[in-house]
Amino acid sequence: MTAVFPRHEASLDALRSRGRYRQLRPRGGHDFASNDYLGLAGSDVLRAAAADALARGVPVGAGGSRLLRGNDAEHQVLEAEAADFFGTESALFMGGGFNANQAIFSTLPQKGDLVLYDALIHASTHDGMRLGRAETRSFAHSDTADALRELNVWRSEGGAGQIWISVEAVYSMDGDLAPLDSLMELADAQGAVLVVDEAHSTGVFGDSGRGLAGEIAHRPNVLSLHTCGKALGTSGALICGQKVLIETLINKARGFIYATAPSPLNAALVRAALQELQQNPARREKAREGVEHAQSEARRLCGLEGFHSQILPVVIGDDKHTMALEARMQDYGYDIRGIRPPTVPRGTSRLRLSITLNTGPVIITAMFEDLAREMESAS
Repeated sequence: MTAVFPRHEASLDALRSRGRYRQLRPRGGHDFASNDYLGLAGSDVLRAAAADALARGVPVGAGGSRLLRGNDAEHQVLEAEAADFFGTESALFMGGGFNANQAIFSTLPQKGDLVLYDALIHASTHDGMRLGRAETRSFAHSDTADALRELNVWRSEGGAGQIWISVEAVYSMDGDLAPLDSLMELADAQGAVLVVDEAHSTGVFGDSGRGLAGEIAHRPNVLSLHTCGKALGTSGALICGQKVLIETLINKARGFIYATAPSPLNAALVRAALQELQQNPARREKAREGVEHAQSEARRLCGLEGFHSQILPVVIGDDKHTMALEARMQDYGYDIRGIRPPTVPRGTSRLRLSITLNTGPVIITAMFEDLAREMESAS
């Protein structure tokens, strides 16, 4: 039978030949792939919160956009509590981090402005910038001096609008930390707004899990994004910052205006997750101990060093070799996933090891023993 969409078939065949074909697979094995860093997603804490919310009559569905009938009291209470927790004037709850980043960068930077972004910024930021009207320029990863050079070049060419500096607090594929101190100094000196995507630091870093930007989030030239589908164990995203920016998003962000509101039940679960961060510091401490153990075992057993967070990238390089190693590790019973371009730069395909409370120290040690054996046999 002749292919109905031959160009699409050819494109998929090309991905298969290069080791970049993607497909959906059920979860299975020991968790080294999720972003459920605090083990909240399947926890009794959120099960109890769901039961309580349903008993209180919190709706499962919103029934419409927030600007129509979809605005539930649970959304508004969450936003007030989140603003208080993260120390900002206001907060806005959206359906997910990808949509929230799109909303920020397609709406807030105006024509004549500059978005200065880290070279490894998330795909959602790129999509938001494409939809926006501001000029965009990248700077070398975590290089504040290069950011200043790019800014000065833009100004020398006549740029005079507002500058928005976009970074991730913890980078999702490398696990390293943004130099927020020097970036904040740059933003202050240049009259710029620092936009910090806290997706992989919320719940894990900062006082009570407020993120790496927790101590500067209150500043008028800081906007932070806290996704709820990672350490908070639920879904959605909270944009936190100055009230004028939040109100601009409510009035102008198409991804907010025309989207069905997040589930009010989910808002109740996010509230419970934030309360858990404040009331149970032992959960975060246990997670930190697990990360330290994993980093130590990676060094001892595999000679892997230079990790900074709960995300441990094992860079293999070649796409096919990466996926072959993924398959072997999954045969051992570990849910480990290979990451390939375009998610990471060419030649840096890797296993992205994620350390969560879903996997204890005994399994972590066993995994690195098996990984060491497989890496040695492949060399």
